Amino acid sequence: MNGLLIFAIVTITAALIFYTIGVFGEKKEGSLKKKHVIIFWIGLLCDTIGTTSMSIIAKESNGGIFTGGLHGITGALAIILMLIHAVWATFVLYKGNEEKKLFFHKFSMIVWLIWLIPYFIGVFIGMSH
Repeated sequence: MNGLLIFAIVTITAALIFYTIGVFGEKKEGSLKKKHVIIFWIGLLCDTIGTTSMSIIAKESNGGIFTGGLHGITGALAIILMLIHAVWATFVLYKGNEEKKLFFHKFSMIVWLIWLIPYFIGVFIGMSH
């Protein structure tokens, strides 16, 4: 297995771990906290690095198994949603509005669930090759 592929898999899986900890930690505590926002940003960073690595692999293999289609579309959507989510989390925390902090978790769960789609598509693609 290619070293860059291993790196990409590790960073994308780290994104899953960080995002899951952030979303469910926020739910458990009942409100958005600074540590959750930091975890969301780390998850976004890991996902962006992993996705960029996968894109490099795809280009090197003339398209390969990681380009286009549902995986490409959902992957791009997931990164955009994660960015919006992290920015909004930062804003909500900065403003300190308790109502928005409590509501924020619903959005977190939606983003997390959408993020799982390209993650598992990638897992299935990887397992089939």
